[in-house]
Amino acid sequence: MSLSDAQAASLSAETVVVAAGRPPRERDQPVNPPLVLSSTYYGTGPLGDGDRGYGRYSNPTWDPFEEALAQLEGAELPGLLYASGLAAVSSALSLVPAGGVLVMPSHSYAGSLVMATELAAKGFLELRTVDIADTDAVLAQLAPADGRPASMLWLESPTNPMLGVADIRALTTAAHAAGAVVVTDNTFSTPLVQQPLALGSDVVLHSVTKYLSGHSDVVLGALVTSDAGLRAALLHQRTIHGGIAGPFEAWLALRGLRTLALRVERSQASAAVLAGRLSTHRRVGSIRFPGLPSDPGHERARSQMKGFGSVLCIEMAPIASGDGGHEGGLSGADAADKMIRALKLWLPATSLGGVESLIERRRRHTAEPASVPDNLVRMSVGIENVEDLWADLEQALAGLDG
Repeated sequence: MSLSDAQAASLSAETVVVAAGRPPRERDQPVNPPLVLSSTYYGTGPLGDGDRGYGRYSNPTWDPFEEALAQLEGAELPGLLYASGLAAVSSALSLVPAGGVLVMPSHSYAGSLVMATELAAKGFLELRTVDIADTDAVLAQLAPADGRPASMLWLESPTNPMLGVADIRALTTAAHAAGAVVVTDNTFSTPLVQQPLALGSDVVLHSVTKYLSGHSDVVLGALVTSDAGLRAALLHQRTIHGGIAGPFEAWLALRGLRTLALRVERSQASAAVLAGRLSTHRRVGSIRFPGLPSDPGHERARSQMKGFGSVLCIEMAPIASGDGGHEGGLSGADAADKMIRALKLWLPATSLGGVESLIERRRRHTAEPASVPDNLVRMSVGIENVEDLWADLEQALAGLDG
């Protein structure tokens, strides 16, 4: 490929997203990697490290994306692309030894938490959930005085959907002292905003479906590590369990990656504007966004992130009987649903990280932890004009007045 690791290290991430994963600079070669559709590859000798062999082992269309993501995350080895974010989660959880202890945020992405809970119910591992923003509580679970030390620490920072911010440096140091592997889900931040490997994590996970591909048109996941032993174990799991990416999806994801810097810059700036305005709106009970100085994770986020992300959450205030003509009043959840139904530009849909702004009340999903407030609304800010986004929110909130 055209960009070496040394070159990537000397360039800004905004340049790497455009330059990484290109074909060799040879006469009449395409500037973009081609799409390769093949289930097998020609070969007569014994399979070695340099042989593709079969479509479940490798595909030339995966390689450019896996290289580009590794260079963005500062990894020394190519990444691994998966059929979905949860396929990547499954592969990462396979690193927990049989009967081992997994420490996971109590407000992890629901799919990750459900998978870990089911593995624990079947006796494959012991699951300990904890408020990941409470460093002392996490330390107590990593190496309890009356229990076994953890085998894996699972981090999300900020968490989905509560936007809790973990002290990644302190927690990875403690986890390694306990003998645990650290996996960090970096989906919300992207490698442009946060690089968990540099903060001490062993494996970084992405739902490529979200910001990396950025157009709500593919479902993919990825893992990145600089540890050769961990990568070999993850690659074996992907090969044997078959959670491989489709080549067309991989090709689309690389195309989407090219605009990541522009999308993140725009959406982060807009999220900050909207968070500031929503924080003083009378129909908003509370707001969660690390970019606000009042947010409990603000200073910690400033110390380990290059921005504050493009996701914010609000808790809708209940409406008292008679307020705005509402006979009998409205609960916070009902107010949230009514507000969302009145939106004309924001899209009421799950997922995040696309060019379009998405909004949803998270507890409509039955898998969401009960500790997530039922009036909590998650907002993924896209790249539309921020004043248009605000005008739409403002008219929907005004509709709660009667």
